[in-house]
Amino acid sequence: MKETHVRVDAHHHFWDPTRATYPWMVGDALDPVRRPFTPDDLAPELAAHNISGTVLVQTISSEDETREFLELADRTDFIWGVVGWVDLTSADVGDRLDALIGATGGNRLVGIRHQVHDESDPEWLGRADVRRGLVAVHERGLSYDLLVRARELPAAIETVRALPDLQFVLDHIAKPRIAEGKDPEWQERMPALAALPNVAAKLSGMVTEATWASWTPADLRPFVASVVDWFGAGRLMFGSDWPVCLLATSYDGVVNGLEEALGPISAGDAARIFGLNAVSVYRLLRV
Repeated sequence: MKETHVRVDAHHHFWDPTRATYPWMVGDALDPVRRPFTPDDLAPELAAHNISGTVLVQTISSEDETREFLELADRTDFIWGVVGWVDLTSADVGDRLDALIGATGGNRLVGIRHQVHDESDPEWLGRADVRRGLVAVHERGLSYDLLVRARELPAAIETVRALPDLQFVLDHIAKPRIAEGKDPEWQERMPALAALPNVAAKLSGMVTEATWASWTPADLRPFVASVVDWFGAGRLMFGSDWPVCLLATSYDGVVNGLEEALGPISAGDAARIFGLNAVSVYRLLRV
């Protein structure tokens, strides 16, 4: 396979509501995704878009889920990396990380994530115990996915500055208010984060921040253009956020919507955004 042809979905999920409880999966609006989603469901979508590898991302605060995802990656050719969860505030966070790395499929653990935007404290990332946990993440060669909105961006900026050797990945471009057409707080705070070289960003999760039933690529375009301007093609990566995206569109709709929102870009930039950056940033093990 030629390097320029590697295509990666850097952000998707699996879940099974019959086996676990998902605190965020509340309300009738989420009924379309309130069912199990497995590799068999995703495989045809990947094949249709010539995507060879993926990064499977945690959905709940559970080390058990992370272990299950690592085991799944171990027996699923296309799962090249797993972004799992561990309690960063735990005094034995290093031991917990080592146990995950030593488990079946542990070589597929590429990063850690926590649902920071669900914390009541907007400064959660600045806590001493959290920072200690992030140091342990770095010491094991892992990255850290930032799941934040504009409210948490100041703490995220300070954390990224404080840990310049840790690779951070911003999920869902920090979830701007796309449905409202503008997000002044997001627009004001994002450039300072993007100015830090140890953070990359995922062009993901945007369709569900838009109006689900009526969004168009034109709604995404100003937000995508800003992020491209701030980060450059060398620090951006495509993520489908499947199956969450199904609330607003199909897998095809996500890929085609992003391509249209990006507009004309060079073949080299497209190769970086749709695969090469993910391989590099997450140090993915390719099958």
